[in-house]
Amino acid sequence: MLLENIISNHIVFDEKFPLRSEMEEIRNQNFKIFEQNGFPSKRNEEWKYNSIQPLLNEKYSLINNQEISINYDDIRKYFINDIDTYKLVFINGKFNSFLSETTHEEADVCILSSVLEKEKYETIISKYLNKSPNANDAFFALNTAFLKEGAYIFVPKNKAVSKPIQIMYFSVGNEIQPLIQTRNLIVLEEGAEIQIIERHQNIGTTNVFTNSVTEIFAGKNSTVDYYKVQNDILTSNLIDTTTVSQEKDSTVSIHTFSIGGNLTRNNLNFYQNGENCNSILKGITLINENQEVDHHTLISHLSPNCESHELYRGIFMDKSHGIFNGKVLVDKKAQKINAYQQNNNILLSDDATIDTKPQLEIFADDVKCSHGCTVGQMDDEALFYLRSRGIPLKEAEALLTYAFSADVLETVKIPSLKSKINKLIAHKLQVDFAENF
Repeated sequence: MLLENIISNHIVFDEKFPLRSEMEEIRNQNFKIFEQNGFPSKRNEEWKYNSIQPLLNEKYSLINNQEISINYDDIRKYFINDIDTYKLVFINGKFNSFLSETTHEEADVCILSSVLEKEKYETIISKYLNKSPNANDAFFALNTAFLKEGAYIFVPKNKAVSKPIQIMYFSVGNEIQPLIQTRNLIVLEEGAEIQIIERHQNIGTTNVFTNSVTEIFAGKNSTVDYYKVQNDILTSNLIDTTTVSQEKDSTVSIHTFSIGGNLTRNNLNFYQNGENCNSILKGITLINENQEVDHHTLISHLSPNCESHELYRGIFMDKSHGIFNGKVLVDKKAQKINAYQQNNNILLSDDATIDTKPQLEIFADDVKCSHGCTVGQMDDEALFYLRSRGIPLKEAEALLTYAFSADVLETVKIPSLKSKINKLIAHKLQVDFAENF
């Protein structure tokens, strides 16, 4: 049903939201790729552990004409409020200037649609947009075929953006089921620095399907500190594809906190194109009921003397399902690589499941690479010790869960965000002492 709806609406979408001729060509090329490949199935190795068929049977609206009015008080709790930030707020994929704070002074923190229309940005757009190596990915192609709106961030040479940027995507589907396709383009020139917090949140009453794509280009000696907060409601489904291209001496760190939503798939791909790159991927998954979270990561070491550090921790309750597929590729030219990958999981229910598949493909002979995974249950001896000190069962389990997550949380560089994540975890575990951690 969804596939037919997409095909029948593409021409209508092009007519309703026209772009410059070269952008229209990019849309059409990617639509052809999507038509040729279609949606993935379990026969595809990268999708063998989960099925998106329930999503494809739904009727989602690709063109949303509904005018929606939202007050700040309605969404305030989803922001990090106790620090000063730039804000890019979108409602059903449409930019809301009233709730946002943009800038063109120390950097360009604005929206993609306005950049696509202006000739002065033409060189940057042609150099970076749609230049990630994801040509055969169905959801990347689908997003580009319906390219329209999202965040655009450009940081000039040797500039450090003075405050974090919050990119907030709110969806409201009280009468329709929206398919929202957001696109972020983030470019840092040499020596630039930035911190970004991204969140997708359904505040409506119907099912929502978000297909999000983010392209990050980190120039020489630049630093990107990126946080994804995924704590949506059970009527929300998210396919999130992020591609990072790094140049010499750059450091890119992405933390992903997956706590809510129905189906969440995170495709996170790093490409190291210069020496002395450092790629940091960390994540916490804490889900219950029938939730499913799938982390698919790729680190492609293409240059020598680089590092990558990957650590994902998962806690699964009830009938939840976790997937981790982490791949590290080391090119034959990429000598003296230091690559670390670890995935640790705790099952708090006999009905919870995890499929974990760490992978190393090494074509160089002077490297230091390690990977591993663990799947277990709560440590009974540690639990008994805490309970023997008078700590109730629920609080004791929460303490051990926090300890299990500590290695990921301790590298969060924004204190207010760390406090927010602690509260979300405490709420998920139904305890109320997050402020003690």
